[in-house]
Amino acid sequence: MRNKFSQFGLIVVGVLIGVAISLNFSAVAQRSGTAALPLPIEELRAFTEVFGRVKSDYVEPVEDKKLITEAINGMLTGLDPHSAYLDQEAFRELQVGTQGEFGGLGIEVGMEDGFVKVVSPIDDSPASRAGIKSGDLIVKLDDTSVKGLTLNDAVKRMRGKPNTNIVLTIVRKGETKPLVVTLQRAIIKIQSVKSKLIEPGYAYFRVSQFQEQTGESLARAIETLFKQNQGAMKGIVLDLRNDPGGLLNGAVAVSAAFLPTNALVVYTDGRTEDARMKLTATPEHYLRGRLKDDYLKRLPNEVKNVPMVVLVNGGSASASEIVAGALQDHHRAVVMGQQTFGKGSVQTILPLGNNTAIKLTSARYYTPGGRSILAKGITPDIPLEDAISDRGLKLREADLTKHLIDSTPTEKEQQKAVATAVQKFNFKPAVRPQDVDEKTLKPEPGEIISKNDYELNQALAFLKTRGTTATAQAK
Repeated sequence: MRNKFSQFGLIVVGVLIGVAISLNFSAVAQRSGTAALPLPIEELRAFTEVFGRVKSDYVEPVEDKKLITEAINGMLTGLDPHSAYLDQEAFRELQVGTQGEFGGLGIEVGMEDGFVKVVSPIDDSPASRAGIKSGDLIVKLDDTSVKGLTLNDAVKRMRGKPNTNIVLTIVRKGETKPLVVTLQRAIIKIQSVKSKLIEPGYAYFRVSQFQEQTGESLARAIETLFKQNQGAMKGIVLDLRNDPGGLLNGAVAVSAAFLPTNALVVYTDGRTEDARMKLTATPEHYLRGRLKDDYLKRLPNEVKNVPMVVLVNGGSASASEIVAGALQDHHRAVVMGQQTFGKGSVQTILPLGNNTAIKLTSARYYTPGGRSILAKGITPDIPLEDAISDRGLKLREADLTKHLIDSTPTEKEQQKAVATAVQKFNFKPAVRPQDVDEKTLKPEPGEIISKNDYELNQALAFLKTRGTTATAQAK
């Protein structure tokens, strides 16, 4: 009798999955204009057999919902490091996060070998104040090992009510034993744009993450600093270091602030028509339907021509790389710093009917000059020595398991490109100080930058000594 019920269960599950997949394949076929694909009968049979075995023989009962959810999770996380299933809570948190406020620690993370790797801590967050670094490997959350958790599960555990504590056990290259750090969760209110007139004629803009309001916030900051400045603006520094990315339209808006109207910012290529786009410095590509409120129209005309440096490092990813690549390819700015992260893929959020969604890698993106950033990153025009604490810590997209692959240049080709760039600009950066304590790199209270910021000081030195011809040299 038991076998009959088991067989009946398998048949029902098989029919349901078959119908669902048939409908899904039909939808995909209609969308892409291709003929309907045949169903993978053998693979579906194996799935139903495993499902039935777990239901009948696992050491304790498991709900159907959990099994199917975990199957979906496995299907997506097995593709690449960025595709994922978003349950109701994760989908809601994603929506809140893009608006600039959520409860948690303030860490942009990815998955590597079953553990959580830090891509970048967010400015002014519990994580950044505690000294969490790009490349740190989180192996335990409180008493729970991260091994075996999905990325979504790990993120859920790190997020939570403000003023509650969580203990992170971290493995860091160069340290002989794991670091144990206690963090207190907080409401992460991300001020995505910070700005300062460093000295007369030199403006500094820091973009920490690309959100819904980033373009508009940058436009206000530009207007403010240009009004504060006495005389002509001589140089602009756009700081994208440790900016993990965010919304694509935010990257287009930031690029458009400094590029001519209609200039190509980025293009994408994927299997479906929707995944193939060309995004330009035009209102319809950065305002998301709010065409009557083009905040970039109010910008002073000279912002398009002032000599400019973009600062990047290994924590600059995704939307940051789009901006750096666009300004570099259009010879609008000189890119300075370290090789960027190399996240050259586009994730589309596809809502499902029950307030859940899937985050699916749907396309690769390319700079205006046709360069793929995927697993490569942006090579700075003027490379700067890595921070002392980060030497040997080269976490990049190429280090993540299951990353998508493009034709990566050889190390010799990269070295040649760097040497050519340095020779072209004829600028030799000062040697990074060896005895700077990390505490001295933190800004003074009320300040957004430190006087000991090596990369920023080199950017200013370049603008002052070569700035009048920086844009021309880039060409």
